[in-house]
Amino acid sequence: MDLTYKRQNIFANADESKRRAIMDYCEGYKKFLDASKTEREAVATTVAMLEADGYKKYTLGDKINKGDKLYYNNRGKALFILRAGTADVAKEGVRILVAHVDSPRLDLKQVPMYEKADMAYFKTHYYGGIKKYHWLTIPLALHGVVMLADGTKLTVSVGESDDDPVFYITDLLPHLSQELNVKTVGEGFNAENLNLLIGGMPMHGEEKDAVKKAVLQLLHERYNVAEEDLLSAELEAVPAVKARDVGFDRAFVASYGHDDRVCAYPEVTATMRTHTEQTVLTILADKEEIGSEGNTGMQCVLINDLLDMIAASYGVNPAVLRAHSKCISADVTAGYDPAYASAFEELNAGYVGKGVAMNKFTGSRGKSGSNDASAEYVGYLRGIFAKEGVIWQTSELGRVDLGGGGTVAKYIAKNNIDTVDMGVPVLSMHAPYELVSKADVYSAHEAFSAFIK
Repeated sequence: MDLTYKRQNIFANADESKRRAIMDYCEGYKKFLDASKTEREAVATTVAMLEADGYKKYTLGDKINKGDKLYYNNRGKALFILRAGTADVAKEGVRILVAHVDSPRLDLKQVPMYEKADMAYFKTHYYGGIKKYHWLTIPLALHGVVMLADGTKLTVSVGESDDDPVFYITDLLPHLSQELNVKTVGEGFNAENLNLLIGGMPMHGEEKDAVKKAVLQLLHERYNVAEEDLLSAELEAVPAVKARDVGFDRAFVASYGHDDRVCAYPEVTATMRTHTEQTVLTILADKEEIGSEGNTGMQCVLINDLLDMIAASYGVNPAVLRAHSKCISADVTAGYDPAYASAFEELNAGYVGKGVAMNKFTGSRGKSGSNDASAEYVGYLRGIFAKEGVIWQTSELGRVDLGGGGTVAKYIAKNNIDTVDMGVPVLSMHAPYELVSKADVYSAHEAFSAFIK
C-alpha cells in the first residue's frame, strides 16, 4: 500500500474516450472566450446559454419555487444563476459557485482623445495588475458601451473581424533604448504612455488637431458619437486575438482572459448539466481584479439579498440557510513554470495538466487577506472528489515571502459560509495571452459538478 501523496497527470491517466471528452469540452470553452472579451460580453454570452436551456429572468422580490431555473442580471456586468432544488435548505443550505469575469485590460479615460505629431490617440488607464510592457506592439480591439445623453446605449466592438482596424501602442526601437535598458521594469514603462494610436489622416482645411477632428468625424458618421459622449462611455482595450490551441498535441489553450473565465465557464456548464437535488447559486462577478468593489463586485450586499429571498421562499431562517451553505470560490492559481522555478516552492505549487487546484489559503506573506479554509471543509471536499473520481491537486501562490494575491473567498466566508478557493493553474497569468491545460479546464468542470451534485 503506497501511503505517499502524488499528483496525477490527467492525460497520462486518461483513456481515448476521456481525452476526446476533454478536447470536445474545450472547443466550447474557446468559443466562450472569443465571445466574452469583457465582463459585459461574458454576461451576455452566458445569458444566451441559459435562456436556450430554459432559464428565466428573475426579478428581485419574486417568490422562488422548487424546480425554478432563474438568472438575475446585475447591470449587465455580473450574473447570478439559481437552480432551486428539492433538498431541504435548512439542512443542506445552498451550494454556491463564484467566479469573476473581469480581466486585466486598458480602460479609456473619460477624456481620452488628443493629437500629437499628426497622430491621434486615446489615453488609457490600466485596470487590474498588469506588466505594462506586455501591452506594447500587440493588436488591440475596443469593446464596450457608449451612453448618449438621450439614454441611447451604443455597443462597440472594433478590431475582432478580419476587415476591422486594430489599435496599437508603440514601443521604442532597440537602437535608441540604451537609457531605457538600464531602468527597472517599473521605471521604464510609464502608464501615461499606454496610449492607443487611432488615426493619422488630417481633415482637409483644418490646421489644429486636424487628425483628431477627422477621427471624430468618422465616429460621428458611424456611431453618432461626439467627443462629449465619451464622458459616459465604458470602452476597454483588449487583445485582438482569438483563443488558439498550443502544441503539436493541442494539449493547451492560449487566450486572453483565462483569468477568470477559465473558472466561470466550467461553473456555468456544471450548473446547467449536473442533475442535483441541491439548490445551486452560481455567480459571475465583476471587479475582482480591483478588489471586488462597487455594486457589481462581490462586496456588494446583493448575494445576501438573494440568499434571504431563497430562505424566505423556502420558509427557512436565513441565518440557518447561510450556516449550512457551502461555497467554492473559483479563481485561477499560479501554474508552476520551470522557466521561472525560483518563484515557486515545488512541493506546494500547482502544476498544469494535473487537475484543478485547491488553494486552502491565498493572501500574502503571513496569509494576510486570506480566507484560509478549515481542515473540516477541505476534508469534506476531498471526500466528494474521491467519490466522484475527480483528479485535483493543492496549490499556493508562489514562495511565501515573494508575493501573493487575493480572491473573493473572504467576502463570501464572512457571511458564515464555508468557502475555499479552487481554480485552474495558469501560466503567464495577467498577460494579454495566458496559457492553460485543457485537462485542467475539464477537471474544473468535473470538480464543480461533483460539488453541486
